[in-house]
Amino acid sequence: MSDDPDPGLPSVAPAAWLIRKLKSTAQISARDCADIENLSFTVRTFGGRTSIVHEGDVPKQCCLVMDGWAYRCRSLANGQRQIFAFYVPGDIPDIESLHLHVMDQGLVAIAQTTVAFVAHSDMRALIERNTSLAMALWRDTLIDATRCRERVISLGRRQAVGRMAHLFCEMYIRLRTVGVADDFRYVLPLTQAELADALGLSSVHANRSLQELRKLGFVTLHRRELIIHDWDGLETVAEFDPAYLHIV
Repeated sequence: MSDDPDPGLPSVAPAAWLIRKLKSTAQISARDCADIENLSFTVRTFGGRTSIVHEGDVPKQCCLVMDGWAYRCRSLANGQRQIFAFYVPGDIPDIESLHLHVMDQGLVAIAQTTVAFVAHSDMRALIERNTSLAMALWRDTLIDATRCRERVISLGRRQAVGRMAHLFCEMYIRLRTVGVADDFRYVLPLTQAELADALGLSSVHANRSLQELRKLGFVTLHRRELIIHDWDGLETVAEFDPAYLHIV
């Protein structure tokens, strides 16, 4: 069950987003879907660049992204920030808070973002009574870790243009999988500074990398919409292999 949505909230129910996401990475049954649909969700919308969870918080609930994007980051004393993961509809960014009780990173809404909260007690009860869903959620958490490892490879070994191309490829596949991207285009709500912080670049270097991808004819970015004109070319310069996303 879920709270009655406010006007303007996404028409897809929270449970449906989670079911859609888990079906993309695991085999789940009709019983599993029914158990998810019986969860109680509280839906909230956050404005852009608003913290959903702060570093140091001790949360009592997990959140499910329904609309928009969010990112996890760490901020340093000198004001610098590293963005190390992005989350889109269907993702549960903080499911590890079931076991790691203090958040060691922040979760921030990029643009206006709608999330559904579910109490830890309800999630634990679901996992305890449904082994199949426990395994599916564990698998989803492991895939999140593989994405982080791939990000480390990008930051450590790929050149700037390759890093950006890889991120563009990954986000298209992930968004297409849950039905919010198609035809090689998607909404990319990141500012230039956020893109730079995700790629370990200066804003100037990030802008140059984007311009290089444009000159190569691979992408254009117009009014927050990324259009991929040459998927094969973008995939090649990124050395992108979607196997690490483990989509079934």
